[in-house]
Amino acid sequence: MDVLSEILAICRAERAVTARFHLFAPWGLRSDGVAGSAIIRMARGAPWWIEVAGRAPVCVAPGDLVMLPLGAPHRMGSAPDVPAVPFAELLAQRTPGARDEAPLTLRHGGGGEACEMFSALLWFSAYCRHSVLRILPPLIHVRASELPMAGSLAGTMEALVTETLAQRPGWRLSASRMGELLLVNILREHLLRAVGSSDAGWWRALSDPAIARAITHMHRDPARAWTVEALAREAAMSRSRFSERFKALVGDTPMGYLGAHRMALAAEQLEAGRLPLAQVVQDAGYESDKVFARAFRRWAGLSPTAYAKRELARRAAMGTPTSVPADA
Repeated sequence: MDVLSEILAICRAERAVTARFHLFAPWGLRSDGVAGSAIIRMARGAPWWIEVAGRAPVCVAPGDLVMLPLGAPHRMGSAPDVPAVPFAELLAQRTPGARDEAPLTLRHGGGGEACEMFSALLWFSAYCRHSVLRILPPLIHVRASELPMAGSLAGTMEALVTETLAQRPGWRLSASRMGELLLVNILREHLLRAVGSSDAGWWRALSDPAIARAITHMHRDPARAWTVEALAREAAMSRSRFSERFKALVGDTPMGYLGAHRMALAAEQLEAGRLPLAQVVQDAGYESDKVFARAFRRWAGLSPTAYAKRELARRAAMGTPTSVPADA
């Protein structure tokens, strides 16, 4: 049973922008955060450092991959203590006009020891953001030796960035799909590390065959009127033992996890704006619009209507407009 594939099957990248960086020591860049997920591949040259708030700086060596799942504020540099230039200012100087629209190549630094890196900035769909990316640490560092496919993936990413810089036909779709492939492989390595750790989450649950079966059934049929008893039967466990084991591994109750999964799916549909609200409610496993609206407000802090309108404005600003369901 490939539960990770079940969970990631609908994690799609809506948009991607790639970049190539040539940096020369001493250099330092800082960012207040980005709206998407950033994946950086260190290609060649001198190692460099990256730091997010509250965590120790991490040294990145050639062949390594770094991911900022939710684009957390961070600083990068040829050494941890190098003064950092705001990345937004550097972009404004080098790329006047609209940004986050086309591939970027950038040279920066003091003219010393060089390093070259490639990056992809990806905007993932609502389900991926709410159910996968939000439970990840703000910074994931995968060393080249830890990623069996590092060589082939790195080569593909480098070729992709080189191709997209020329903006050949289909570059946007190619960049998005490459980002999805990188996400799967980075998460697979993170999952292997999470097994046996003290951090709760469905990462750890996937290593338990019984709990993984229950999660798979919830993902395959989220609208079904699941009960703890029914899920325990799928796991071939007693109700009490199943509930205890699920909470210990996932950090939430079975019904709590199912509710969050349903809300993330509903958010995905609300953002897409292609279905009437009644269909969104039904697909989420609710019979009443009012009950669904109350549950959605508890989860998102907004009504379905307000959430859909906010995301419409966000996507329009990104250049990926959609429509609000007519009866939202």
